[in-house]
Amino acid sequence: QLRLVESGGGLVKAGDSLRLSCSASAVMFSKYTMAWFRQAPGMEREFLAGMRWSGEAPVYGASVKGRFTASRDSAKMTIYLQMDSLKPEDTAVYYCAATNPYGMGLESAQWYSSWGQGTQVTVSS
Repeated sequence: QLRLVESGGGLVKAGDSLRLSCSASAVMFSKYTMAWFRQAPGMEREFLAGMRWSGEAPVYGASVKGRFTASRDSAKMTIYLQMDSLKPEDTAVYYCAATNPYGMGLESAQWYSSWGQGTQVTVSS
């Protein structure tokens, strides 16, 4: 399992932007499929964006497609989630996650074996 640490959450107003970061401790970072999820109170964990280790373009959940952009920097062992045009309904705890090496699963949380501690994002109206 990887140790994942998220940062960058906070309180913003509707329409603002935030960038989340997730740093990993892994020699083989480039061989892990990585993803972002979020969970609001009383709701199930929601897939936001995933990046397979094989280098394909990121895949996005329907609720954030066109507003959020995921990226990874293998040299820094870090993934990012750029969030633009934030809405109050984006308020949640945001998590990064990693599969086992060479994992190909993407949208289901069951594919991920490592999770960060989460970072709170609150969007006021």
